[in-house]
Amino acid sequence: MERSDFHHPYTPYDVQLQFMQTAYDVLERGDGQIGILESPTGTGKSLSLICSALSWLRNHKKSQYEGEISSAKEKLQDEPDWMVEHMLRRKREEIVQRWKDREARLAKVRAMEKELEERGSKRRRVGEAATKQRRDVDEEAEFLLDDWQDDGEVNADDPLSMFSKETRALMEKAGVAFSRDHEDEVDEPDEIKIFYTSRTHSQLSQFIAELRRPSFPSSVPSLDSNAQPEEPATEGVKHIPLSSRQRLCINPAVSRLGTLSAINDRCAELQQPKTKEKCPFVPNADNLTNTHRFRDTALATVPDIEDMYHIGKTLQVCPYYASRTAIPGAEIIILPYPLLLQQSARDALGINLKGNVVIIDEAHNIMDAVSNVYAAEIRLTELRKARQALGVYVKRFGKKLKGENRIMVAHVAKVVESLSQWLDAAMTAKGAHGIVDANLLLKGKGADQLNLYKLIRYIQESKLAYKVESYAAYVEDDGSTSHKPSSNPVLHSLNSFLTALTNLSTEGRIFYEKLPSSPPDIKLSYLLLSPTHAFSSIASSARAVILAGGTMSPFDDYKAHLFPSLPAEKITTLSCGHVIPPSNLCVWTLASTKPIVNATTAVADTFEFSFQKRSDKAMIRQLGRVLLNICTVVPDGVVVFFPSYGYLDEVVGVWQSPDTTATADAGLLWVRLQSKKAVFRESKGGSSDEVLQQYTAAILGDATEVAGTSSTKTRGALLLSVVGGKMSEGINFSDRLGRCVVVVGLPYPNINSPEWKARIEYIESSTLARLCDETTTGKTRDEAVAASKQAARDFYENSCMRAVNQSIGRAIRHQEDYAAIVLLDRRFGTERIRSKLPGWIRGGMVAGSEQKGLQGMMGALNSFFRSKKDQAS
Repeated sequence: MERSDFHHPYTPYDVQLQFMQTAYDVLERGDGQIGILESPTGTGKSLSLICSALSWLRNHKKSQYEGEISSAKEKLQDEPDWMVEHMLRRKREEIVQRWKDREARLAKVRAMEKELEERGSKRRRVGEAATKQRRDVDEEAEFLLDDWQDDGEVNADDPLSMFSKETRALMEKAGVAFSRDHEDEVDEPDEIKIFYTSRTHSQLSQFIAELRRPSFPSSVPSLDSNAQPEEPATEGVKHIPLSSRQRLCINPAVSRLGTLSAINDRCAELQQPKTKEKCPFVPNADNLTNTHRFRDTALATVPDIEDMYHIGKTLQVCPYYASRTAIPGAEIIILPYPLLLQQSARDALGINLKGNVVIIDEAHNIMDAVSNVYAAEIRLTELRKARQALGVYVKRFGKKLKGENRIMVAHVAKVVESLSQWLDAAMTAKGAHGIVDANLLLKGKGADQLNLYKLIRYIQESKLAYKVESYAAYVEDDGSTSHKPSSNPVLHSLNSFLTALTNLSTEGRIFYEKLPSSPPDIKLSYLLLSPTHAFSSIASSARAVILAGGTMSPFDDYKAHLFPSLPAEKITTLSCGHVIPPSNLCVWTLASTKPIVNATTAVADTFEFSFQKRSDKAMIRQLGRVLLNICTVVPDGVVVFFPSYGYLDEVVGVWQSPDTTATADAGLLWVRLQSKKAVFRESKGGSSDEVLQQYTAAILGDATEVAGTSSTKTRGALLLSVVGGKMSEGINFSDRLGRCVVVVGLPYPNINSPEWKARIEYIESSTLARLCDETTTGKTRDEAVAASKQAARDFYENSCMRAVNQSIGRAIRHQEDYAAIVLLDRRFGTERIRSKLPGWIRGGMVAGSEQKGLQGMMGALNSFFRSKKDQAS
């Protein structure tokens, strides 16, 4: 259905209307629909997502209300008209009153918030909890493990049975099963919701700021279908952000522990029945009123994470747990990647995706994000620390440990010994890295006979890691009351690694790598090779999933590796154009310095920065001369992206050395570049903020003298950066900061690394298995083998092109912006590579540029920037 009004706060561009219409259609169709939507950065993607999704949600809710009324009408079709009218009006009144009651409660909160703001006292401090004085014997008592019993299998009929006893009790208190006899409690209907996630905290904060801009009509129907609606024209967005304890904990005695794992364990420990020192902020019967005030305030004010923290401090109620009471009444729930992508995290938060909408922003790295969430590693030095800490702990408390505790602590020690034994042997073996057979890791000490699932649950529920490490720190501090666990929680790393070992062996691999540290160290790391299984619980549960990003191209990987079994009709893809006019973009492929007359004839000075050819010093120097030419005609900022830090160092080294073959080329290339522009370079271990600040100052004239250049009379600056580095994502080179972006070569990952070898092998084998199982493909065995190898090559190349596309997207950031993009490698001229560029980049390509050489490029750049100068004047 075509819609023209998405309640956008501004006049939307055509590309925004196209984006919003497509997103709306995906949500409207539902039934497990997937939308993969690309909208370049600077086109208002976040606001378009908000307007399309919330417009659909309000329309959907209104249609559901009308559906209730229609259903009631059908049941009364044999009754007299006056009775039908009376009953339908009562039904409408019931729906409207339910809405009005909720809005009145939230309006009251808004009024109170406004009054407090005017007084300048919206937030007040919560006093620090008094420090409890304890004797050494009492101090040590807190480290003793509580009695632990294995509760056996999870009860499928009890949705809370997967949690520990104290967690279940707390969730019942904190909103999952609050007492209903309190006068302030309202039973909120659990309506359809939008779950929005993005990669970083700052991106979530930006989204919330955008969420405050538009206004949306109410979803509630009028009392009379033939009359004007009595309710207000608009209805505030009910939104709640979720985050970790680390960001939301307001208990100073817990939040000071620093690490997320230590905070989680200490928080859970303070809720156990036997604990004398309870957390005063956890929702309970005594602070139920403030918990409800927290819920209503959060739903009324469109808060960000910092606001949630301060609301909790003001009301002296834990924001981490109290925020869950707002979930039933929320329309949109915002949370970071890890809390959405992990089933265990969703369960802990009480999140049910079934029938709801999931929107994943910045989704170009969603497959890496899934892998990172499930990644785990453990080092030999960490295992030695764990062994030492366990020894100290058992020496002190061993005789006091009873029953299951004594057995399970011994099992943990056995696992630590087995892993240490394997890594000790690997340290003296040949090879710096490789793939590990997971079955061999626990062969030592008979650890392979243990029930890993039970051991993992024990470590989590008993808080063993927190107690052991806290006691080790306590002993190290000679009984100081300020003890806290190490910032590197070893037993938590162990538990994460053991959890990884329980994953399907076909979907992940374990690697070892010797580390060049002092003293020498070695680590084991787990890599999830396929995100399919981990993501399937989201895709199969949600009504619809939208993957949105500025640079989603190429799309094929998302279809093949996130939704391999989904029929094509359930996947919608869109690559939007940019909001800039075509005249504001010039994309040039430079394949050679000289024109190419015949594509089949080899041409001198061809640029191909493949791994086999890129160390050619003559080509590197030719690259420097090309950049000299570019810096001559491009005003302000030029950003160059290289395939790796190592290659950037190699190139700079050549530029800084004399050219013994040159006759007319006087002077070092590095010095000549510095004479054109102030030159800066990104370094692997350096500060990107400092480099970016100096680069910006050189262009905008904020400093009279700029470090890194021999002349202060330069025309802008040149920044040498790396694809996939600090400058290639999240940094905006808008306007004068990025008038030209140059991409040198194709940044293919190291295909000889153990990780990539394992990925390629997995894709080939899984694709072959799928093709052989599908009787409808009509492929022979040889054809299936060829197709599986091609699938692996495509995945490898797509990974490269996603990184390139991210780098390219750094330049054009808004409608008035303009820039030139130079793709410097002959391979960018091939249709295979071009097809994997974003649509707006392909649209801006100069036809036949790959054949016109350096002279053709300089003419095009001269003309492009001269036209912009004429427009400005």
